[in-house]
Amino acid sequence: MSGNWKDGLRDHLEDFVDSLVVKGAKQSDVYDAIVEEIAKLRIAYERDPNPAEDRPGAEAEEPSNAWPGALP
Repeated sequence: MSGNWKDGLRDHLEDFVDSLVVKGAKQSDVYDAIVEEIAKLRIAYERDPNPAEDRPGAEAEEPSNAWPGALP
């Protein structure tokens, strides 16, 4: 990744905000919503730093039958 990733981030954010403003949102409301969502993402990351491992449809482990009441 290049050293100018922040420039690219800013460009993408500007495009994203502009796309929502064109649809009728107020720019200040979009900024506020982005800040709120980032706060939620930070909290989620603290709880689970690698959520990709928990994605739906991932292979589940086979349940263990090594308990006293399990059938042979």
